[in-house]
Amino acid sequence: MLDTLRRIVQEVSDAKDLGDALQIIVQRVKSAMVVDLCSVYLADHSHRQNVLMATDGLNPDSVGNVRLDFGQGLTGLVGEREEVVNIADSATHPRYQYVPDSGEEHYHAYLGVPIIHHRKLLGVLVVQRHAIEQFDEDNVTFLITIAAQLSGAIAHAEASGISIVEQTTVSSAAPVVGQPGSPGVGVGTAFVLYPAADLNAIPDRTIEDIEKEEQIFRVAVEGVRQDIKSLVEKLTGRLPAEDRALFDAYLLMLENEALVGDVVERIHQGNWASGALRDTIREHLRTFEEMDDPYLRERGEDVKDLGRRILVRLQSGGDDGPRNYPRNTVLVGEEITAAMLAEVPITQLAGVVSVTGSRTSHVAILARAMGIAAVMGADLPVTRVDGLSMVVDGYRGRVYISPTKAVLAEFNRLAKEEQELSADLASLQDLPSETPDGMHVPLHINSGLLADLIPKDTNGAEGIGLYRTEFPFMIRDRFPGEEEQFQIYRQILQSFDSGPVTLRTLDVGGDKALPYFPIKEDNPFLGWRGIRITLDHPEIFLVQLRAMLRASEGIDRMQLLLPMINSVHEVDDSLAILKRAYDELVEEGHQLKMPKVGVMIEVPSAVYQVREIARRVEFLSVGTNDLTQYLLAVDRNNPRVAESYDALHPAVLRALMQVIEGSHAENVPVSVCGEMAGDPASAILLVGMGVDSLSMSVANLPRIKWVVRNFTSGRAKRLLSEALSYESADAIRANLNAVLEEAGLGGLVRAGR
Repeated sequence: MLDTLRRIVQEVSDAKDLGDALQIIVQRVKSAMVVDLCSVYLADHSHRQNVLMATDGLNPDSVGNVRLDFGQGLTGLVGEREEVVNIADSATHPRYQYVPDSGEEHYHAYLGVPIIHHRKLLGVLVVQRHAIEQFDEDNVTFLITIAAQLSGAIAHAEASGISIVEQTTVSSAAPVVGQPGSPGVGVGTAFVLYPAADLNAIPDRTIEDIEKEEQIFRVAVEGVRQDIKSLVEKLTGRLPAEDRALFDAYLLMLENEALVGDVVERIHQGNWASGALRDTIREHLRTFEEMDDPYLRERGEDVKDLGRRILVRLQSGGDDGPRNYPRNTVLVGEEITAAMLAEVPITQLAGVVSVTGSRTSHVAILARAMGIAAVMGADLPVTRVDGLSMVVDGYRGRVYISPTKAVLAEFNRLAKEEQELSADLASLQDLPSETPDGMHVPLHINSGLLADLIPKDTNGAEGIGLYRTEFPFMIRDRFPGEEEQFQIYRQILQSFDSGPVTLRTLDVGGDKALPYFPIKEDNPFLGWRGIRITLDHPEIFLVQLRAMLRASEGIDRMQLLLPMINSVHEVDDSLAILKRAYDELVEEGHQLKMPKVGVMIEVPSAVYQVREIARRVEFLSVGTNDLTQYLLAVDRNNPRVAESYDALHPAVLRALMQVIEGSHAENVPVSVCGEMAGDPASAILLVGMGVDSLSMSVANLPRIKWVVRNFTSGRAKRLLSEALSYESADAIRANLNAVLEEAGLGGLVRAGR
């Protein structure tokens, strides 16, 4: 069954459209399960009906014509309950309803499973037999798995703007739903980026110069052929002949027109080289996967490997040529990285859409720092949207594909209002960050994502609340030495002439990897990361601390921040290594002052030991991204559970209050440097809690200053008390957004002014 399932899944994935996918499903499932009927009903929510859209067993004329109201018949029962219905004799069930001219009267055994995507009913998958019998558990689980696969295909079809139920283009009033990544409105043209050597991520693209495209492909093939020949020569005498035979097989495949010729044929049909290669490799893989001999079946992996080798050549050889980004580029991909984002000229970047990730993914943080609208975790068919017009609503997490003129006009209007709002916010730059009743709330910036220096435009920030030192480590092919780090940190300190500059010690692991120091773990967020790595490698930690201390010589503004602390002994051990670095440098003749040291509160254990930790350091800084993740047990980068991630969860608010109260009891100030600090609704509550400073991206600073200057500390405290009376994050956020609207600040949390 597993092999059968794999083949069906592959065929469905390769289907040209949803209609083909449905037909493949009913035919293959009928054969695999040895049933007499397989049908797919899709939900038409506008008419509240289940529509028969594919069948193998019923009258073919019934397709598109059989419509059952929601709740009608056994199919309606499956949809109503959103659970499996398994009946030995359907005609005897009280919910059975005969449909004339369908031919269903010949069937008795009935098994129906719901097709659900992101908690929304999309349809019902049904199989039946002539015999009076109940389907066994293997049949049930198999059909459930098929329905889960089909749900993705249906969702992707809807995202492409095609409704097979209506047979018309879907109104752009039905957008693809994702998670808000970065506030703002982006209107432009989708430009799909894909990772290197990933055949499945290659989008469809048409070409004009067929001969040139064929030449590009043949050059790539020849390059791979020469690479393999060279490899064979190097391996002669080192590998047995039977192992070298694999590469001989590769050479034979490259010389065989069955592979190369198929790609060329697809190029002549109008597809670009990479897309033609993708489709050909998939076709050959299916041939191998259908073979009964396990050894031959495994040879499909050789075909896949060869395809990747050719693709690498195509990509490195510049089959795209220099990328010509559209004037208003909406960057789209399965997983958009910071490097991809950096490739697009900022003047041409209108928005970002990533299938994976969440609001706290690093690319989302970067988008907010750049002031670019972004939607994360949007389940859209990446390969089918390249070149289409697209609207990105970063406030609500919505993506409109090929929007109507009316929708496009509305979002262009909102985008213009966004620009006007930005101009209004810019006027606040030189005004103090102070509540109407005189409470000063220093606003600092987070930095260090894409550059070694702080941004030139700091929007009136009073300091750097968080400088991420890991980026200089991530862009190199080795650990940077003390002198290299010294130059970077010195420039940072010299570039910001007033206020504190907080340098966080190396924080890698989790979703931040060093190419030369790979960490492979089943659960990286609970693994070897942050302070755990640097304490295990004091030679790395000591070099960084020495560089930081040297950089601070004569500049009395530097503060050090320790990440991922979960116990007091980690604080003690870190302070001991800092003292060692300090003593070494003093002995070498440097004139130094011991900097203030702070601890990041971002794991639950630190919350419950906040007073013990506070006694050992000069300040605390709350990293709300990780703290929320750990408190709620939600992977912030997983789109399947992203809806459960919300820093306004009552448990998170109570944890923050405990941190602030505990720290203040020890006369130690507290800042918040996570994304919560840059969220207007959250900022109100943080002011109410009495937080001593907030640190955020440069782009968010004017928005938060507007909030601070419009809410008294007394009102913020009352809103905090009110928020704590609610039982859910949704209720808290809805109330705070309503408050912002009443205050004339609605443009901070939605599109427009």
